[in-house]
Amino acid sequence: MAQSSDELIKREIYDYFRSHDIGIPLRIFPQSSREDQELFSKGGLTFGVGNTKYGSCDAAWFSNESWCDRYDGSFHEIRPIIALEGTDALNRGSSGNAQYQRFHHALGAVRNGVVGVYYFRKGVDPIQPDLFGMAAAASRVENSLYLVTDDLEEVKTLLLSLQGSHVQDFIETRLEQMEKVFSDSFDRRYGSDWERFADARSSIIQGQIVIKYAARNIRNFTESSQRAGHIAVGEMYLTKYLFPSHRVKYLFPRMTSNDLRDLDTLKTTDKEWFLLRNEPGVQICTLDDLIGLDPKMRKALLSVRLSPLKGSALMTYNAEVTKLHQELKNGSVSLR
Repeated sequence: MAQSSDELIKREIYDYFRSHDIGIPLRIFPQSSREDQELFSKGGLTFGVGNTKYGSCDAAWFSNESWCDRYDGSFHEIRPIIALEGTDALNRGSSGNAQYQRFHHALGAVRNGVVGVYYFRKGVDPIQPDLFGMAAAASRVENSLYLVTDDLEEVKTLLLSLQGSHVQDFIETRLEQMEKVFSDSFDRRYGSDWERFADARSSIIQGQIVIKYAARNIRNFTESSQRAGHIAVGEMYLTKYLFPSHRVKYLFPRMTSNDLRDLDTLKTTDKEWFLLRNEPGVQICTLDDLIGLDPKMRKALLSVRLSPLKGSALMTYNAEVTKLHQELKNGSVSLR
């Protein structure tokens, strides 16, 4: 039987660091396991802050030092040094925003003051430059390094650097390298213009608010065959960290306020939905929060509310959100 992406990544990490022993203990569960989902302080690979759990990681290195778990404020005798979340996305056709979907897994560690790594196994697709920008921005906001890489040798170098006296120089150099990858792409694709970037990324900048809209509907969050929740969280953090001084209004124009209430009831144990609903500075909005909306546009969006976005439904949605984008920009429609 072929290995899952999760098992493949874990086996690669396990084998690499077994053959490159650096004397730093590694916690990893090479087979698919629910142990990952336990808090790090309870023997697992999940991190949380203020009773909010983030996704589980694939591996973590640690030392025998005191550490305070920011999930519940308890102290422990094992301190995580690096937490790594890995993916085989570059070999599985994930060339776009699907690459963001596991970003929040290592973010839980970063928000605990632990170095986070989002590791991509080398493949046929490149890593999205935006990921380097959002990871570098997250590092500066959270005051802990978040590294995006496709090289386990770099992870080994980072581990060794964390034990030395020049660790801050290493971190700053790596942050500047990630920022350059993003800025070079940003200049090439958008002429370093944030308005152009926002327009291309289904976003509108309004003073200190950024409106980000996406075509998610209630079925995307309730049907197990769909991973929209993970991607929605990734896009939320992309917007939040690339616009760190702005509040984010995350608009789902194919959802209603009743849909939000239903999801709040149905998804009480869902990490991704909980993150969407509880991220500071982020407000989830729906069709019902649009003020000044033409009733015909509302009717058209409601007509594709539960439809798979293909064929005529996709054409209807694209036509309506193109108009909505312009009306949000010129102020004829607003969000409460």
